[in-house]
Amino acid sequence: MELMSKVCKSEEMNFERLAARIFVAAGGLFWVAAVLGMDLGYRDKGIFGAAQSALIPLAIAAIALGIGWFYENLAAVLLLAGVAGAVVWGVVTGWEAGVWWVMAGVLIGPMAISALLFFLAARMQRICELKD
Repeated sequence: MELMSKVCKSEEMNFERLAARIFVAAGGLFWVAAVLGMDLGYRDKGIFGAAQSALIPLAIAAIALGIGWFYENLAAVLLLAGVAGAVVWGVVTGWEAGVWWVMAGVLIGPMAISALLFFLAARMQRICELKD
């Protein structure tokens, strides 16, 4: 058996899709909760003001999940663009080391992992289509 042979593994592809979608959905829920907590706890916006602010990360996560559901390569590219944007934003605004660790753990890392999983699932889909 060759190490780099192109073999259709539909179970692996489905796991990659599922894991990528879970990363995107869980990340969206995390950021909605973070924005709600920030607005309610620190800014005293009230429930309606906080809910309006939380709609932004909810919409971004829903759009990313919707795109990833049908266009895995496009979702991966958009997620990688988000990773690059977050890194550039951190450099421009001068994040401290602790902020880099937090953002790497809750934004940059999960987006990069889900992008990789979307790319892998799309690659396996192409391999399975070529083998049939």
